[in-house]
Amino acid sequence: MKKASTHSAHRKQAAGASAPGQSPRRGMGSRSAAALALLLPLAAAHAVELPRVFGEGMVLQRDQPIPVWGRADAGAQVRVALGDQRVETRAGADGHWRVELAPRTAGGPLVMRVDDGKAPVELGDVMIGDVWLASGQSNMEWRLSESADAEVEIARATDPLIRHFKVRRAWSGEPEWQLAGGEWIASSPQVAGNFSAVAHFFARELRASQGVPIGIIDSSWSGSAIEAWMDAASQGIDADGLAAMARQLREDDARALAQARQNLARWELPADDAGWQAPGLDASGWDDIPVPGLWESAGWNGMDGVAWYRTGFTLSAEEARAGVTLGVGRIDDSDTTWVNGVEVGATSIQYNLPRVYEVPASALREGLNEIAVRVVDVGGGGGIHGPDDELFVQVQGGARRPLAGTWKFRPAEVTALTLDDDKHQRPTLLYNAMIHPLQPYPVRGVIWYQGESNAGSVEQALRYREQFPAMIRQWRAQWNAPELPFLWVQLASWHSGGDQGDSSPWAVLRESQTATLSLPATGQAVAIDIGDVDDIHPRNKQDVGRRLALAARRVAYGEDVVHSGPVFTGATFEGGAARLAFEADGLAVRGGGRLQGFRLAGADRVFHPADAVIEGDAIVVRSDAVPAPVAVRYAWSDAPVDANLVGASGLPASPFRSDDW
Repeated sequence: MKKASTHSAHRKQAAGASAPGQSPRRGMGSRSAAALALLLPLAAAHAVELPRVFGEGMVLQRDQPIPVWGRADAGAQVRVALGDQRVETRAGADGHWRVELAPRTAGGPLVMRVDDGKAPVELGDVMIGDVWLASGQSNMEWRLSESADAEVEIARATDPLIRHFKVRRAWSGEPEWQLAGGEWIASSPQVAGNFSAVAHFFARELRASQGVPIGIIDSSWSGSAIEAWMDAASQGIDADGLAAMARQLREDDARALAQARQNLARWELPADDAGWQAPGLDASGWDDIPVPGLWESAGWNGMDGVAWYRTGFTLSAEEARAGVTLGVGRIDDSDTTWVNGVEVGATSIQYNLPRVYEVPASALREGLNEIAVRVVDVGGGGGIHGPDDELFVQVQGGARRPLAGTWKFRPAEVTALTLDDDKHQRPTLLYNAMIHPLQPYPVRGVIWYQGESNAGSVEQALRYREQFPAMIRQWRAQWNAPELPFLWVQLASWHSGGDQGDSSPWAVLRESQTATLSLPATGQAVAIDIGDVDDIHPRNKQDVGRRLALAARRVAYGEDVVHSGPVFTGATFEGGAARLAFEADGLAVRGGGRLQGFRLAGADRVFHPADAVIEGDAIVVRSDAVPAPVAVRYAWSDAPVDANLVGASGLPASPFRSDDW
């Protein structure tokens, strides 16, 4: 999603320039003033350049050496000062330079000054605290304004020592040294709505427990695959081949954007779309578009904004009196839908949810009934998509009539024209542009929320078991921090449609995430109990941030706190039952009642629902359908809504299985 920025970094003017509102020095002739006016931009153009992560209001990591680097003229003497520290170096033949400042304890504000002898850069309001890198896909990128109790939480976001840096989306075929964009923003109700919700709640918890400034660097991209966040070498990818592919992608993008601009040129945008839902509207001049299908596939590449769709269906008088059910497919991202000018439904920010709306008889008529759909796309693909059979009209008690086919289409507003398409799915492209430029900016640790895009099949989910630890090891090596704390969110419940009998890609991916705990200095926040089976973006980000913070307090800060629910350690099978052992602070049932979510299988490998009871520090599982069990599973599905095993702390148990079938 695109995020608006409301805070800008401030830099000192070039030496000798007048401050805003001041006149040039007295006695300066017009010719001299003109010459100075010509020289000043030239000097500024060659000023020292810092990575964009160094900015006004930044947070620097406490208790660690602080590297500072950048570019200047070849051979330029560069002086760096932070508070009372002073260091200097000389830029190399390629203009690159780097220094290292001594560790500092938490505090501030300080001023960082970088001077190459031409145009000093001063960055004020610099705080020393803990910096965390937040990365992953949409559930990490998900904004505070779209989360549960958003208005209340935004009003509470008054702590200016929580600071966020949102890395601008970008991709590259080669490792970059500079970010495409981003700036440090102090938390306030005016700006916090655009922050990553998970990262914000995590930071808030750490502010309360650690008492130091907390900086969040949010480098995430909705829908991204883990491959995109890994470097080329760790994936066995030829660097030259990757660079060549990226050049071809940019050429292809240029052609696609040219086509989109040509298509848009025939319309006056933004348009006043008031009344476009009205029945009888003449849409004969609108474009034809195949539905379902994202509008990018129909020549509207890279367009984010507002567009309208229109079509119709016929009813007899009797059918109109009965009312109908209308399916208008999956809509990326939001829609308002009308029939004959009557609003029948609206859904906000649910790109993968099929829209099904009830249309009352009062909105219908004999003969042609007109459908109008206003679509708002906030980023990535846009339009009506999904399977053909999700587009239908169904008279009460009758069969579904298909609505897939050619509809009328017209854009109303374009908020962005930039190609995202599948760059966030391709290996290494995001790492090169959104992670590599951050190195070696020191961080306290990493929080990660990703995996949904790698849970399309069991095979893909199993591959994650190798990819995820490989990525962690790679990032740690490149930060030169072998035990950099790395914490992640296990996938929540969601009906992905991937369940097939006892096979679940999402369950396997959760298992792959859990297996990665074998690496040192890692932690996992289990979210199986706070998902939304109908929404891949559960709105409860507060508990996610809270659980990540508990893991951080244990893994990164060494505090003796309970940070995990029960962890399955093994099972024994005898007497027609399975006896399960756990590492836990106690065993309990969320909300009371009986344990649920357990299944047993015998030698036939067919799992059956089972009864489970807590016996001291163990759980005993039985099923009349399985007299001789050999395997047990818990919460083993894409959306195990009945799973209710928790620890004494209330934290949920992670899904598990004893078999490897």
